[in-house]
Amino acid sequence: METVEKIKQQITENPIIVYMKGSPKLPSCGFSSQVAQVMINCGEQFAFVDILQHPDIRAELPKFANWPTFPQLWIEGELIGGCDIVTEMFQKGELQPLIKATADKYRTDDASE
Repeated sequence: METVEKIKQQITENPIIVYMKGSPKLPSCGFSSQVAQVMINCGEQFAFVDILQHPDIRAELPKFANWPTFPQLWIEGELIGGCDIVTEMFQKGELQPLIKATADKYRTDDASE
């Protein structure tokens, strides 16, 4: 599978996904750590991809997303942003309802199938 196709598939299959360095429990950079902490504080499940384990994604995602840095938070196929944007949204109270609404929406879909 082409890397861009793999990225599209990950973004499609995971309504909330973070592309980061390391994992939420073991982040490999301060920015990824900060975003992971924000996401954990939102209290909903989210998927993640450790770009250090996937150099192909690390190389292609910035071009695909038109966003040069990591981490990247994607919600329902839309790039929300990186560390500064995610942290600012969290501090303003804008991120939590977005995460919750998205998680609720997909929880309902899974339960009804």
